[in-house]
Amino acid sequence: MNALDAARWQFALTASIHFLFVALTLGLVFFVASTQTRYVRTGDPLYGRMARFWGSLYAINYAVGIATGLVMEFEIGLNWSGLSRLTGDVFGAPLAMETLVAFVLESTLLGMWLFGWERIDKKLHLALIWGVAATALLSAFWVMVSNAFLQHPVGYVLDGDGRARLTDFTALLTNSALWFALAHVVAVAALTGGMFVAGVSAWHLRRRPGDEFFGRSLRKGLHSALAGLFFTIGFGYAQFGPLGANQPTKLSGSGDDALRLREEWVAKHGPGDYLPDSGVVGGSLGFMIMVANLLFLILLAAQLLTFRDMLGTRRWARPMLWLLTALIPVPFLTAIAGWVVREEGRQPWAVYGLLKTADAVSPMSDRVLTASTIGFTVLVAGLALLDWWLLARRAARGPGDEFLPQPLPEREEVSV
Repeated sequence: MNALDAARWQFALTASIHFLFVALTLGLVFFVASTQTRYVRTGDPLYGRMARFWGSLYAINYAVGIATGLVMEFEIGLNWSGLSRLTGDVFGAPLAMETLVAFVLESTLLGMWLFGWERIDKKLHLALIWGVAATALLSAFWVMVSNAFLQHPVGYVLDGDGRARLTDFTALLTNSALWFALAHVVAVAALTGGMFVAGVSAWHLRRRPGDEFFGRSLRKGLHSALAGLFFTIGFGYAQFGPLGANQPTKLSGSGDDALRLREEWVAKHGPGDYLPDSGVVGGSLGFMIMVANLLFLILLAAQLLTFRDMLGTRRWARPMLWLLTALIPVPFLTAIAGWVVREEGRQPWAVYGLLKTADAVSPMSDRVLTASTIGFTVLVAGLALLDWWLLARRAARGPGDEFLPQPLPEREEVSV
């Protein structure tokens, strides 16, 4: 494996696994915030238990996910010095903002929320989790601002040293490659979080039919998943317009249009193959669309079965509970397929039309990059397995007294 392939595989595997954490974290935090809102408004203790239980799963995923994000930061600095040298002053600024938001503000608010149950005012405590949700969304926004620049570079000029300098910050924020993609990612997160909640709840309802806690969680999870999938499909199709204008080679296929584009790009940028692998990009896109449409029908059927609690109490509806549990991984797979379309479809460019991937990689030996690829892959895969083990263990245990202050044991008085 040469240095370029090793660097690309390394970052692709790390980014894909990290994105799985992001999707679940962003989806669960809004679920928890909305559930706690119901608790504060109604005073129903069941909603409080729901917020604490699903919040504990959110906290696990968030904590382990941060570690995978740190690995990505190391990889950008170590393996992609050409990218940092040419455009780091532009796309690095949004990433710095994301780091401040995610590692400082979001983590601080989350810690206050975790340890604030029944210790601070309910409304102030509710504001904390909505603050966590807002900062999580803001974190996703800054990442997508940076990524949109790689997809469609705007708001910069090349100085005398050939380095990109930011000249128009507003152009970054109004990038045509940003907003539909951001909305698509947020919708995917709502789908992922909702499917996770629905799948775990279905697992418990198979064992305890009629359980009110997981019955409500199942209905609320299905609402989130169905709404998230609806907007995922909508914002996914909405991106085709900007894609055609910003990246004409991404979905060019292999016909006459592809040949024409190849000739145009060779004339503009010199000899080379400027078309991505149409099989990988087209196959991932087709898989994503097919699965999304099928999943929408399944979720719609499951939603109808929640009428009069048929899904949680009727024996003939039990196969749907099995199916919902089995479908937990599906949103993660489709999310990776979507990321492949967005990132692989940009090849052979690290910054579309500006910097080739081959010129962005660090001048390191093949052996060193291969070794680091193996090491980072083992590390990130191990973190992912640890996360799923912790989540499965905690989810199977069911709700308890998470985060509630515990009374101190009584001391025996010792006479002197």
